[in-house]
Amino acid sequence: MKHRIAPVVLVVAAIGACTGAGIPDTPRARLMALPVTDMLGGATTRPIATMDAFRFVAGNASEESKALFTFGNQMFTTNWLPTPGPQPTTDGLGPLFNRDSCFECHLENGRGAPPRGPTQRLETSLVRVSIPGADARGGPNPVPIYGDQIQDRAVEGVPAEARVSISWVETEGAFSDGTIYSLRKPSITLNAPGYGPFPDDMMTSFRVANPVIGGGLLEAVPDATLIALADPDDADGDGVSGRVNRVWDQSLRAMTVGRFGWKANAGTLAHQNAAASLGDMGISTPVMPIDLCLPGQDACAAAARKARSPEGPEMSKPFFDRLVVYTQLIAVPKQRNRNQPEIKRGEKTFRDFGCAACHVPTLQTPRDYPIAELAGQTFHPYSDLLIHDLGEGLADGRPDWLASGSEWRTPPLWGLGLTKTVNGHTYLLHDGRARNVSEAILWHDGEAAAAKENFRTAAAGVRDDLLAFLNSL
Repeated sequence: MKHRIAPVVLVVAAIGACTGAGIPDTPRARLMALPVTDMLGGATTRPIATMDAFRFVAGNASEESKALFTFGNQMFTTNWLPTPGPQPTTDGLGPLFNRDSCFECHLENGRGAPPRGPTQRLETSLVRVSIPGADARGGPNPVPIYGDQIQDRAVEGVPAEARVSISWVETEGAFSDGTIYSLRKPSITLNAPGYGPFPDDMMTSFRVANPVIGGGLLEAVPDATLIALADPDDADGDGVSGRVNRVWDQSLRAMTVGRFGWKANAGTLAHQNAAASLGDMGISTPVMPIDLCLPGQDACAAAARKARSPEGPEMSKPFFDRLVVYTQLIAVPKQRNRNQPEIKRGEKTFRDFGCAACHVPTLQTPRDYPIAELAGQTFHPYSDLLIHDLGEGLADGRPDWLASGSEWRTPPLWGLGLTKTVNGHTYLLHDGRARNVSEAILWHDGEAAAAKENFRTAAAGVRDDLLAFLNSL
């Protein structure tokens, strides 16, 4: 099995040429017309609904792929240690870091949770930072000395960058039938800066970890498909104008279409894994073979020089390559109870309310994709992977490449209803502010304002059907 990034192919090759009589001949219409099944990940789907539901290899994996996946899983779950450690192949943590393994943020490969209050330490979340403007390639402008992410932990003898405190502000609202709800948003405080005061114009964005299921399928969707799904000028007049984000990908050493991360700021899993290894753990890789320490972080730089290996990156190429394979081949769980009446009604409501305009049910991969398990798949992520303006209520005010401060990538909905089973909570959205699916919908605005209002003004039974459908995914 050869693993590489597939070339861009014609959209028609990715989504088929047959549309049927009376259906507009557009990429979006063709995808929307395809039948949806409970096999959310196509042939990669696994029918598992336990706490381990997000940790299985693709259902169609070959024996060779299973072996690579097992090795990659070891890399994903390995707890890295500072240098010198008892096992040289897995030391090099820090000097600055957020967590000591991929698994610590993406617990059970699932969704992170915010702290409950200002005294609880961040466990599966972090804070992005930048200042106004853009870097040399057009990405977020890093904060002098501190970069683009706050590392709230450090090895012995090195100051952490800051201590993060999250508190919550509540606002009440009401459904049209008078039922009261309350929405909350986080307030971020950065205490004890380790390397001098933060600039007054620093922008912050609190983020929880994304689930990592189905990443290989999302990576395999051709750029041309996403470009064809975009409607930046709302040419069809439906009020939805999704855009592709254009980002620098260090693994390709080129600009590409973004598709991973809360603002679609990574184009490939190789880049995503390398950036997380460096930013979250301080671990260098063949894609990013550099130290995390920035000019002005003298204690960090001194510790890094002392720990630096002359043999290359802290995560070797064979280890890194298998980590990437692991994230490409994590299975998607099967939808549950698809034929129950309330779930069927809820699915129709999902489309009728306009949710599918962004949460596109179906995408496809090319038949000639170089990873056999991912080739020629019709799957159901309920996402167009585009960035959409969701209004000021959800805005973090922090641009990320082409994504404005109020634009966010449409997150896939597969696995949504297993969040409680896998991770023990139901916190949703980029910062975990929504405590359940209903609150997540109510936070939508901007391009999603009409869909949100359809939900807010619907009868309670209709809302319940929609929630039943979403929780079946």
